[in-house]
Amino acid sequence: MARMTFSKKSGRIRTSVTKDQAVSGRAVEDIARDMKRDLQKPPGEDYREKSLAIHGLICARCAREFDESNRHLLTVHHKDGNHMNNPLDGSNWENLCVYCHEDIHGRDLLGDFFDGLAGHKEEAVVYTDDKEANEGVLGKKLTQALREKKEKKRGH
Repeated sequence: MARMTFSKKSGRIRTSVTKDQAVSGRAVEDIARDMKRDLQKPPGEDYREKSLAIHGLICARCAREFDESNRHLLTVHHKDGNHMNNPLDGSNWENLCVYCHEDIHGRDLLGDFFDGLAGHKEEAVVYTDDKEANEGVLGKKLTQALREKKEKKRGH
């Protein structure tokens, strides 16, 4: 890296060349290795280990106990449903086995289904083959555009 300094007294320009170094004094390879390691771990994953340490290896719903060989079956459920709300005291977490966790979220989906909310999106029909349904302005424009496209195809 070149460095330039200016002198007011004689109007000289002094240059010096130095090797590129990391600001922290660590090697570039070490910094890159640390960055790769940090990228491999999804953000916010630390709360799982904290929750397991706070609440133990037991499902809060069915009371099934886990050990190191099957701890991967324990998940962290956010009580308020907000995955970004991760207080360090663990007040928004409860450890649930995968079966109980699936049951809780499945009940929400099932409840929405029976309430008529599941899969319900506001949909607008843009075009249909039904001539009566195409009476709207948008339907007429699309019908006209399709007719013009067919006429162009025949002309070529």
